[in-house]
Amino acid sequence: MLYVVGTPIGNREDMTFRAVRILKTVQAIASEDTRHTGKLLQHYQITTPQLSYHEHNQQQRIPELLQMLKEGKDIALVSDAGIPTISDPGYELIVACREAAIPVVPIPGANAAITALCAAGLPTTRFVFEGFLPAKVQQRNSRLESLKSESRTIILYEAPHRIQQTLQDLLGTLGGYRPIVLARELTKLHEEFWRGTIHEAIALTRDRQPKGEFTILLAGAQQQDRVFSEKVLKAELAAAIAQGISRSQASRQLAQLTNLPRRQLYQLALALPDVILPDN
Repeated sequence: MLYVVGTPIGNREDMTFRAVRILKTVQAIASEDTRHTGKLLQHYQITTPQLSYHEHNQQQRIPELLQMLKEGKDIALVSDAGIPTISDPGYELIVACREAAIPVVPIPGANAAITALCAAGLPTTRFVFEGFLPAKVQQRNSRLESLKSESRTIILYEAPHRIQQTLQDLLGTLGGYRPIVLARELTKLHEEFWRGTIHEAIALTRDRQPKGEFTILLAGAQQQDRVFSEKVLKAELAAAIAQGISRSQASRQLAQLTNLPRRQLYQLALALPDVILPDN
């Protein structure tokens, strides 16, 4: 049978007893990166042979793995970190096994999305996992637009070198005032949770060179029933404009958050002192 084995997302102590036993007793381990997994196996004194299985060779490797399984061998599927198939390779192999009537057994383990969610301080009763956003601009914008009115907590993954661009994309679609949590280095020594708004997240990451993959958590869209004073609205507009965006864009973003008319907010923005306004 095929075992889908969860492995640590950072801290090696998060390996389960069951996962260690399975990796020791199967006949082969299909690994996303054999060198990376090799370090984990060495740590737990596991000598089971590995076969590489990743997005670039999966079509060639699947028939070979199926043949081994049909011959009665047990195989464990692992990714570099976390649970295979969750933003990692493995889906096609599992489908092929199901079609061939080969049992597939999950071995639970750590997962970055759930790990971040349980400590983020955002609602956990209902959430949606989106993984990595599409790389192509049109598909990316379409996906973000579909999330604009999503009321559940939203979970995304992002690489450190793309975090600024993704935050800018979120700003353009969701506005700058949406609560956001940035989690990185989960379960590791320098684990970090940062909480604020999208505006503040952009300012935070602009001058930093962050390391480690990000798990991004966004509060869901809310029906606003608050009455905002003019003082509060002006303060929000001023904070947005101080980040370098135009009066028009700041007004549009605040309108999305408050459900107030954009024209009304734009008039407030025009009334702000010129000294805090960027050139248009």
